[in-house]
Amino acid sequence: MRILVLGGTGYLGRHVADRLRALPGARILAAGRSDAAEFRADLATDRPEQLVRTLAAAAPDAVVNCAGATGGDAVNLAEVNARGPAALCAALREAAPTARLVHLGSAAEYGPGNPDEPVTESAPARPVTPYGATKLAGTLAVTSAALDGVVLRVGNPVGAGAPRASLPGRMALLLRSAGADPGAVLRLGDLSAYRDFVDVRDLAGAVARAVTTPGHLPPVLNIGGGVAVPVRELVHGLARRAGFLGRLEESTGGSARSARVSWQCSDITAAERALGWRPVHGLDDSLDALWAATVENGRAA
Repeated sequence: MRILVLGGTGYLGRHVADRLRALPGARILAAGRSDAAEFRADLATDRPEQLVRTLAAAAPDAVVNCAGATGGDAVNLAEVNARGPAALCAALREAAPTARLVHLGSAAEYGPGNPDEPVTESAPARPVTPYGATKLAGTLAVTSAALDGVVLRVGNPVGAGAPRASLPGRMALLLRSAGADPGAVLRLGDLSAYRDFVDVRDLAGAVARAVTTPGHLPPVLNIGGGVAVPVRELVHGLARRAGFLGRLEESTGGSARSARVSWQCSDITAAERALGWRPVHGLDDSLDALWAATVENGRAA
């Protein structure tokens, strides 16, 4: 089975590609902007005919789209998260119309949640950020493309290699820099929001199930931990692992983003039913893996 992973050299893409390599008979092909990718592809700028040639050369049985932007201005977000999946679907229809497409969406597409009410796939999408809105546009491109496609709406991924742009990655780097200095002070934003954290290894496992499960799949499936956890718990958990002796100063003014999306949690029942998937790693496992990788990277540097 030939599986093309777009964004296969990025944070999520690396974990996904590693998990897919364990599938019997699978050949994993990475596509992206990195020189390490076997196929050069940029969903933000490549014309559909370029993508058609790339897909024809790769001849995939399945395509996993891990490419995406989480930061930058609205134009960059739209180019990568909205334009990219639309161009990919257009190219797939011409070059590989029978290939299964697994696209990584985001729980940010739902917008604010109601406390103690995990959101199901049938809930209306009401994103309140450019990121969520552009990810929703990408989801709509996939679900309306008349392809064998499924969108995995992912919660907040946590694990080894978390990027600096993410809260877990940023906190890990700050704590590594602070070391055991009892006088260190880390000034943080509002940590009162609740989020649904999912281990990147569990996410990768869900992708593998989505690639290999036969038959028709629902157009959208939630992939998360299935539990709403205070962001403060993640930060303090990392601080304990770091042996942090300083002080964490949390903003009391709050942030516009947290105020607008103070609670998020996904109902993952449909993924269990369709894929036979449930997460096996809790937040403690995720933080252990993240901190161990942070320490190892610090030694390598």
